[in-house]
Amino acid sequence: MAKSLNVLFLSSEVYPFAKTGGLADVSGALPQVLKSLGQEVRVMMPRYGAINKRKARLHEMIRLKNIDTHVGARSYPASVRSSFLVNVHNKVQVYFVDGGKFFARSGIYVHPETKRAYPDNDERFIFFSRSVFEILKKMGWAPDIIHCNDWTTGLVPAYLRTLYRNDPLFKHSKTVFTIHNIAYQGVFPKETFAKTNLPPEEMTEKGVLANGKVNFLKAGLVYADALTTVSERYAREIQSSEEYGYGLQDVVRKRENDLTGIVNGVDYSLWDPSIDPLIPHQYDYRSVDAKVENKKALLKQFKLPYNPSTPVIGVISRLADQKGFDLIEEILGKMMKLDLQLVVLGTGEKKYHTMFERASRKYPKKIAVALTFDNPLAHLVEAGSDIFLMPSRYEPCGLNQIYSLRYGTVPIVRATGGLDDTIDDLKGTTGTGFKFTTYSGAELLKTLQRALHAFHNPTIWRRLIKAGMEKDFSWESSAKKYLQVYRRLARK
Repeated sequence: MAKSLNVLFLSSEVYPFAKTGGLADVSGALPQVLKSLGQEVRVMMPRYGAINKRKARLHEMIRLKNIDTHVGARSYPASVRSSFLVNVHNKVQVYFVDGGKFFARSGIYVHPETKRAYPDNDERFIFFSRSVFEILKKMGWAPDIIHCNDWTTGLVPAYLRTLYRNDPLFKHSKTVFTIHNIAYQGVFPKETFAKTNLPPEEMTEKGVLANGKVNFLKAGLVYADALTTVSERYAREIQSSEEYGYGLQDVVRKRENDLTGIVNGVDYSLWDPSIDPLIPHQYDYRSVDAKVENKKALLKQFKLPYNPSTPVIGVISRLADQKGFDLIEEILGKMMKLDLQLVVLGTGEKKYHTMFERASRKYPKKIAVALTFDNPLAHLVEAGSDIFLMPSRYEPCGLNQIYSLRYGTVPIVRATGGLDDTIDDLKGTTGTGFKFTTYSGAELLKTLQRALHAFHNPTIWRRLIKAGMEKDFSWESSAKKYLQVYRRLARK
């Protein structure tokens, strides 16, 4: 039997403590499954001001207080509090790094009111990355694997290769760097380099610079021992072009042999209609007829009339071009001429807030919108919709299309990234959803019409629902693939 590995999982957001998107879901679920597979896993994240000490059950760690951490010429104290990720099988310890002025604020990356990125984000995540090593030294705990996630942890592999290279504690430590979305890179002026305290020879285009600026994500790509990303298709896409690689496609291509695409798993303890406490009527495939009661509840919530023969299309998303809302804008008028109802949950770009508000006034019986983030309502949208719409321009993995499968809500997606990897297009009588390839409003409309046609064929629709609900995207399969990456590195 292979020996247990010490794994330190680093993330700027971890559910249920802090969340802006899918990274938090991954960071809350994957470490727990790795622990259940027999690994010694610990998680480290910043302690933001919005994390309630009592609610999160934070405990002070007396011996991990006021640890000197350098950011440029200055030293700042890092202190650690502790809590746990808990499920029915195990507990995973989470270390919260208190950074005084750096994290004692309510937002994670942006100011909650102005929606602008904090001007000291470079210093905040330099501090976090440096503190990781100083805290580990104080603890005397040596990870075999340091698993870093996205740009906020991108400097960690660079530090291990340079400043901490000769530290005996980290002699056998290796780094894995996961790209959740390559569009978000942590780009800062060249002056930021001095704050990193990295050796001067790393300040090159071969090192942490990209187009003359310090790029935290690039640092992760260059210095990590292994790279992963959140679907097989996305692993290919980010090497293929500027459109998907956001200027770093050549860097990724050079590391092609070190890159593994692993589709994100789903936490079915949170997303399963047979046990979901957030929906009014629980169901599984055998009792899927009860799904219609959730549809009625959803329409009542959104103040839309119920018609059993009219399909409800659900959208839960950040309202942004990347998510395909420019395509929806292009065809919205034509959509409203079809026999359907549209419910939209999410926040984002102001132009799309305006678009949906106007449309809901113009078509009050056909479209309704909730411009907010509301987790219980998200569960009701999944359970109550007939179709889930996700026409993204690009999508590293995506989770809502996977949730939709389990809820018997048939997805319409664009064939990109994880959407392509997780949804099988209806061909004849087999498939789990509907896909289109060319990014255009016309193709989306055609695919939508194809789905509506299938909806009115009860035999085909029932088959689609059954095939989707039987799919298994639980974390265990994905976690085993991460473990293979870890073990490969540990053997080197």
